[in-house]
Parts: sequence; C-alpha cells; structure tokens
Amino acid sequence: MVQTPAKPETETLSLNLPKHIKLYVTQDQFAALAASNRELRLERTAQGELIVNPPTGWQTGERNSSISGELYLWWRNAGEPGKIFDSSTAFILPNDATRSPDACWISQNRWDALTPEQKGTFAKICPDFVVELRSASDTLQSLQEKMREYQENGTKLGWLINPQKRTVEIYRIGLAVEVLENPNELWGEAVLPGFVLNLRRVWG
Repeated sequence: MVQTPAKPETETLSLNLPKHIKLYVTQDQFAALAASNRELRLERTAQGELIVNPPTGWQTGERNSSISGELYLWWRNAGEPGKIFDSSTAFILPNDATRSPDACWISQNRWDALTPEQKGTFAKICPDFVVELRSASDTLQSLQEKMREYQENGTKLGWLINPQKRTVEIYRIGLAVEVLENPNELWGEAVLPGFVLNLRRVWG
C-alpha cells in the first residue's frame, strides 16, 4: 500500500506589501515572527507597527563590524563592567517599542536590576549608549525619530553616524542634539570613559 504524504497544515507564501499598508503585531506575535525570520532585522514601534529591515550591503556591514569591534575592545581592555551588544539584539523599550541598535552598551547595575523575566528573549530595557549607522536604504528622518525615541526612553548617549554626509548627530539625555561635520573621532564621554571611536575607518 502506497501512502500519500500528509499535506502540511500551513504553507509559506511571499507577500509584497505597498508602502502605504502597515502591519500591526503584538509583542508575542513579534517574537514568533523574529524566531521564524532570523535573516531579517525586525523592529516594532510603540504603536505595534512591524518594521522589516532588509540585510545590509557589504559597506554597511563592514562599517558596523568596525564600530562593534572598537566597542568590544574598549569593554575588554578597560575592564568596564556592563553588557555590550551588536545589531542582532533587540530590546523592549519602556514605551513598548522593540528596537535593535547597531551597537549598544548597558551598565552592569541596570542589567543586574532586571528580573529573569525582564531578561527574556528581548530584554525589557533601553540601553545607556546606542549607535545607529545610516545605510543606503535608511532615511535620515526615520533614524532621527529612532534616536529621539532612545533619548526619551533613557539612553544617556547616542550617536547617529551618517557616512553619506560624513556627519554625526550626538544625542544626550536632556540636551539638544549636537551635529558634527566630518569628525575624525568620537569620545564616549562620562558614559563610556576612555572609549574613542576612530571614524576614519568608518568613512572609508
């Protein structure tokens, strides 16, 4: 007797959405989508809108690796307590948005204050320090909105690095944004003592 393979209960199909159509998901639905689409960088706004970020090109990938690498070397050599994360990590911010900075750091005391439940798949915390690197597919406005969101949710220091214009926007909690034109270096200030990012490697 020949048995016919059972028909799968679900079938995966591709769906192209016009830009004016938005998808809204709960946090549980977002977690399920992220687990099933690990090749994509997914984010979720505070209102629940799903944001799909495609893979970056080689230039952005190289620049981001340089930034994350410099942050890691500072953390390792300075013996600074805390946690560093790369662009594959998402966090649930206090406003309920789920965001993935390109690089970030969280102080040890704030990390230790989280409960095991808060340290779930996506930790419920806003990093103390964040970096966003603009890629060819990013609009400057969307990244500026994201940086303001970090700032409003507790980030003490944030860098929006724009290789296309060779500018850096510096976001500090409670202060106006500072814009630097073609800087060679950035300093971690009091948030990351001793950290210096050489931008010559980022500008390329």
